[in-house]
Amino acid sequence: MTGAGAQDPRTDAELVAAHVAGDPDAFGEVVRRHRDRLWAVALRTTGDREEAADAVQDALVSALRAADRFRGESAVTTWLHRIVVNACLDRARRRAVRPTRPLEEEVGAGEDGVRTGAALAVVEDATPHVEAQLDVTAALARLPEAQRAALVLVDMYDVPVAEAAQVLGVAVGTVKSRCSRGRLALAEILQPGGNR
Repeated sequence: MTGAGAQDPRTDAELVAAHVAGDPDAFGEVVRRHRDRLWAVALRTTGDREEAADAVQDALVSALRAADRFRGESAVTTWLHRIVVNACLDRARRRAVRPTRPLEEEVGAGEDGVRTGAALAVVEDATPHVEAQLDVTAALARLPEAQRAALVLVDMYDVPVAEAAQVLGVAVGTVKSRCSRGRLALAEILQPGGNR
């Protein structure tokens, strides 16, 4: 047991085992350690903040319930990434089967005088870095989910290809192929006058 604010010295695998054994705080510590990266992977994979939040929530509930089946054959982070990516892909598949359209908000001034609405406000002094980041994010969202998931893990989060293969549940060659095709598609979309 650790004090408030103190870092738990147990490894991730020890925390998962402690959770399975009944420690009520162990799984929360695992989540605290990895939530930012899991969120980032989900956001890059889905391209949508609400979908990413829902996917992370779904994934963490699944991981909590399935912790007794974690065999330790991979790192806890690999296991969690796989669950998050699968949750993202499941949500994308459900969305493709039953597409939805968000309710349109009325654009106007709210009670505090700040403009609200569904449209993104363009800040005039946005830096080229921010604009390039937005371009890449938009281009990434246009890729098939399988390519996007592979690129997010390998290129954006520097997950080794072998570990990404474990996370995605596919062969190493499949990850390499998806990354290669995804990079080519991104290059085509991002080139000046490209297919945007």
